[in-house]
Amino acid sequence: MQLYGFFRSSAAFRVRIALNLKSVAYDTIPVNLRSGDHLADDYRAINPQGRVPSLAVGEDVLVQSMAIVEYLDETHPEPPFLPADALGRARVRGLANIIACDIHPLNNSGVLDYMKNEMQLDADNLQRWYRNWVARGFDALEALLAGNAASGRFCHGDTPGLADICLVPQVFNARRFDCDLAPYPTLMGRFEACMKIEAFEAAQPANQPDAAE
Repeated sequence: MQLYGFFRSSAAFRVRIALNLKSVAYDTIPVNLRSGDHLADDYRAINPQGRVPSLAVGEDVLVQSMAIVEYLDETHPEPPFLPADALGRARVRGLANIIACDIHPLNNSGVLDYMKNEMQLDADNLQRWYRNWVARGFDALEALLAGNAASGRFCHGDTPGLADICLVPQVFNARRFDCDLAPYPTLMGRFEACMKIEAFEAAQPANQPDAAE
């Protein structure tokens, strides 16, 4: 497998975590979002959307991090990313989608660049925009994690799963934008538990080959 990604992309970060948890070997192919590699014709031939990550599996290319993570879970069953019961799976997907569908799409680099360059949003208001959506999502996550007996050491039970795979990159991004994380002790407890696991630590942005570029 070949993973096309950018070290700071939270979506690519999710896939790196998933690959590591499944002990799947892969080659990293950096796509520099800062220099516009994702918009070049050769990369658009791989992923017409011009986004990362893309995962090449033989002759096939998979796009969209959540689809890739679920593909890995289906093809490499251990350890599972979703609970065995339907209610548990729905809960975990709901937690994950607060991040993947509500927080991240409003705050990804393409949106922030558009808000800055096309909408002429200054740095202070760009920060306010980013922090607003993080706070709304994290407020909900904190309540859902703290108020449900299904929460364990991780977001659901005592093994990391799909919700944790989404949570960790979002916390990294929230820290990068100086979001106040003090109101989220339950959420941060799950984050800290994840970061004690090598699969998460190895996947973090600072440990990627393109981080120094």
